[in-house]
Amino acid sequence: MAAKGDLLYAWSSDKKIQDKGECGGAVTQLLKYALENKIVDAVFAVKKGIDLYDAQPTLITDPKDLINTAGSLHCGSLLLSKLFKKYLDGANNMRIGVTLKGCDVMGMYELAKRKQINLDNVVMIGVNCGGTVSPILARKMIKDKFGVDPEKVHKEEIDKGQFIIEYEGGHKGISMDELEEAGYGRRSNCRRCKMKITRQADLACGNWGVIGDKAGNATFVEVCSEKGANLLNQAVAAGALMVENAPEKGVEIRTKTENAMLKLGDKWRKKDFSKLGEGNERLKKIVENTSRCIRCYSCIENCPICYCVECSTRKPYLVKPGEVPPNFMFHLIRFTHVADSCINCGQCEELCAMDIPLALYMHALQVDLEEMFGFKPGVDMTLPVLALVEEPTERKRLSDTGSDQIYDIFKK
Repeated sequence: MAAKGDLLYAWSSDKKIQDKGECGGAVTQLLKYALENKIVDAVFAVKKGIDLYDAQPTLITDPKDLINTAGSLHCGSLLLSKLFKKYLDGANNMRIGVTLKGCDVMGMYELAKRKQINLDNVVMIGVNCGGTVSPILARKMIKDKFGVDPEKVHKEEIDKGQFIIEYEGGHKGISMDELEEAGYGRRSNCRRCKMKITRQADLACGNWGVIGDKAGNATFVEVCSEKGANLLNQAVAAGALMVENAPEKGVEIRTKTENAMLKLGDKWRKKDFSKLGEGNERLKKIVENTSRCIRCYSCIENCPICYCVECSTRKPYLVKPGEVPPNFMFHLIRFTHVADSCINCGQCEELCAMDIPLALYMHALQVDLEEMFGFKPGVDMTLPVLALVEEPTERKRLSDTGSDQIYDIFKK
């Protein structure tokens, strides 16, 4: 019987799922078992759309459809946690299984502590993530650096420090270091990320540390909660999943891989943040770049930390209506609201119509605050530094008193 803390190799007993899955189909099999046996009411996952650059979120209630979500899409840059809250009512009325990469899990926790997601109704299967590539940049990279028509590529993967493509006529891999030094490769926020193994999920899965004859045919699974252990044990008892203990060498390789990725994240943080400078120099750069803002609200709509019904950036006495670009107060409000809890998901930057490096600014602020106060967002249910009150209570107080003072900072 598996228990929290166990390290295992796992693979599906279903040949079709084995073949379609990235590494033995363990994740797909676990979700299929949970759905078939009413442990969850639905599964929220990602499937390939019209091509491998088109990652589509999908809600599945029929177990036979889960095979369509097997495998990985590194050229999809979705954040499932905000979609989970926006379209699935935060699992308040439905039990949902979901596959999540690092920033997804962090977003789930930040929304849960703001009472926007009910984690009691969620089974989280985390997957190791070395980063994702913007779909537009991926097409350009494949054409310019690989010399291949992106329309002819039928599979891509990131493995052993390379971005590898399979296409009509062969396959080719190029070092991620080479690609990123040339301005291609992973999204900038992914390069800075240090949430590589999702241990705050119920199960942390991936291909790091799978060796020997199991390489490519099994998934490394770390059991991270009692909920995860129960699901795993039930699937094994039913014969849906096969498991064995991870060998010591495999565990060692997984640890080395994770540590190498963490060091790489530190390298990119130092490189990216040093360009911003400090104090007035940093502020000047932020003011200059945000002056391109057209006030489309995409950053706010897609940020997992922005959830207020009444956004202060829409209050006319704070931000003048119709003014484009908006006064810098627009950005100050958002930075103040989000900075302590930014999970570096990159959605604000990825979806900015004016290509403003918002994720860089926000992440730099978050790291500074983390160093000052010790709060690390997205790892557990610890409340953020600025969580002094609950929003519904405070909104009622504002309505009753007519006061604009959200936090009484002068109270003795």
